[in-house]
Amino acid sequence: MSARAGLLDLAPLRRGPAFRRLWAGGLLSAFGGQLGLVALLQLVWDLTGSAAMMGTLGLAHAVPMVVLGLYGGALADSYDRRSVVLATTAGGAAFAVALAAQAAYGMRSLLLVLALVALQAGLGALGAPARRALIARLLPPGEVAAGVALTHVGFQVAMLVGPAVGGVLVAYGGAEVAFAVQAVLMVVAWLVTRGLPAVSPRGVAERGERAAVLAGLQYVARSALLRGAVLTDVLATVLVMPVALFPVVVDARFDGDPAITGLMLSAVGAGGIVGGLASGVVTRGARPGRTMVVAATVWCLGVAAFGASLWLLPALAALAVAGAADTFAVIARGVVTQVATTDEQRGRVSSVEHVVGVAGPDLGNARGGVVAGFSSPEVALVSGGLLGAAGVIAVSVTHPAVRGFSRASGAERPVSRRRRARR
Repeated sequence: MSARAGLLDLAPLRRGPAFRRLWAGGLLSAFGGQLGLVALLQLVWDLTGSAAMMGTLGLAHAVPMVVLGLYGGALADSYDRRSVVLATTAGGAAFAVALAAQAAYGMRSLLLVLALVALQAGLGALGAPARRALIARLLPPGEVAAGVALTHVGFQVAMLVGPAVGGVLVAYGGAEVAFAVQAVLMVVAWLVTRGLPAVSPRGVAERGERAAVLAGLQYVARSALLRGAVLTDVLATVLVMPVALFPVVVDARFDGDPAITGLMLSAVGAGGIVGGLASGVVTRGARPGRTMVVAATVWCLGVAAFGASLWLLPALAALAVAGAADTFAVIARGVVTQVATTDEQRGRVSSVEHVVGVAGPDLGNARGGVVAGFSSPEVALVSGGLLGAAGVIAVSVTHPAVRGFSRASGAERPVSRRRRARR
């Protein structure tokens, strides 16, 4: 593969006007979400002045994301996906306006803020699977992998730039200005997305959302390929996520300088951006499953190397390598789940991937804190990284379908229990 072929593939943006709209709408929504996050952090701190109460903001965001994320997949497979994205984006904009009004008029109620956050997060969870599942319907099969990579890179850019812009808006205009800008961005995202064609579901929907959710979970569980992809993500996040330990490491090794905590976060982000720009290695590769396994293993080992590093530069370098590898793994996993899933199940499989992506890092940070409390941050990071790498390798051994999957394989239809019994 030439050096140029290893770069981010922009073909879907050049040749797919519908995908351009989807990508631009997602970027605007993600950027607005980062502005809102900074404003929320400042608002809750101003209301409570309590570090413990700050944790309620995370719960208000995470719980509805996890609970409603699976139902979002059922919606994506039962209704027009364009309509689902439009409805949830409009609702998110409305709640951003409500948060702006709450901050502007001094309605100092933590419960009101948390309720608005939970409702906004719930709408985001309901719409995310439909947005993900649209990629494979708007692009030809040969460009789906590049579309997944572009979507991920856009989200990373929003995460890198959005908080800085949000901080400036909050500092000079207050939280209400940041919320107002978020609302404007989401309205623009709605207008952009409105130009998408209708994307009706394929196949016969199950009766009731609960039955649809269970059918989607069974679909993932019966597919060795999809089950292996999800397990890889669970192991690489729950056992390995290092972010919560950054301040502890800085306090123990680098005199508690908060600027170094920022450098650690930036190192992961910078590595992720580099990985995104070099994502052609993944999207043009023949075997994304194998790439996912290798990249997830490197991510785990990179975090372990960070935990063992006594000096700042090697620690930052390890985090940068880990960030790049994580981006490769996320993109490769997205390619696997989108290409290997039949369209009538794609929304629900996307919702499982979304829920794991939301809950896994939170659980991983909690695990790291507990282990570090009983031992040390070094033990938590190194043991988690090594166990994560061993787990990923074990999944690749026990799930050969993951290693052997190629983009040319197409969607996989898992073997039902009845068919297995006949065999």
